[in-house]
Amino acid sequence: MNPGQNPTQRVRTASRLVVLLSTALEGCAHFLVLRVRGRISTRDRAQWLHHWCAKAIHRLGIELQLQGAFPSRGLLVANHLGYLDILVLSAMHPCVFVSKQEVRSWPLFGLMAKLSGTVFVDRARTSAAHTANTEMSQALSQGAVVVLFPEGTSSDGSRVLPFRPALFDAATKAGANVVSAHISYDVADGSAASDICYWGAMSFFPHLLRLLSRHQIRAQVRFAEKTRKFADRKLAARVTYETVASLARTPSRRATATHALQRS
Repeated sequence: MNPGQNPTQRVRTASRLVVLLSTALEGCAHFLVLRVRGRISTRDRAQWLHHWCAKAIHRLGIELQLQGAFPSRGLLVANHLGYLDILVLSAMHPCVFVSKQEVRSWPLFGLMAKLSGTVFVDRARTSAAHTANTEMSQALSQGAVVVLFPEGTSSDGSRVLPFRPALFDAATKAGANVVSAHISYDVADGSAASDICYWGAMSFFPHLLRLLSRHQIRAQVRFAEKTRKFADRKLAARVTYETVASLARTPSRRATATHALQRS
């Protein structure tokens, strides 16, 4: 544990770490049961991840708030603040995520990402975007919500980074609906930028312990009111970037808490 933590924080960190790991292991065991019963579709995998992310968020005491409506299908485009984004969005609705290749090697959580049907992008390969777009197209054709973080990396939340257009091809060629969203965090006893957002040269496990030590974490996701379809990936990247940046600047309205998670 972090030597700078007080006794209360150390106990909180240890107990939440046990909760998080046990929930992940429960989830993996549940997947094995599903797999024994037969083939698991893309939507089934997304539903499985949704179920266990909702349990994890509830058990960790993280408050979720949303403004607007989560899409039922199509491409969801959002800013990216770190690994907690995955739990938050998946806890709200079944999703298929597009993620960097490095996540696959994370202990336990990388396994869950793989089992859930995550589309991994190997940025070291020139053909990575084409392969990822093919897998995204397959998920979209099956009626899944595909989540794309087109900044290409995570940030501290102070601004929305430019969007890369390469991975919009799947949605433009399929004529899929595209919805924009903005994610933000508040924490009662720390800094969201350093304690919740995971970015830059931060190390995963020390950051995870710091996040788990925080007393009260609130995640807010704002969804754009309009659903768009695009014929051009560069236009899609530009318009969704402007929409997400606008959502980031918009004063917070009364949000609807996702109390349904407490019944998961």
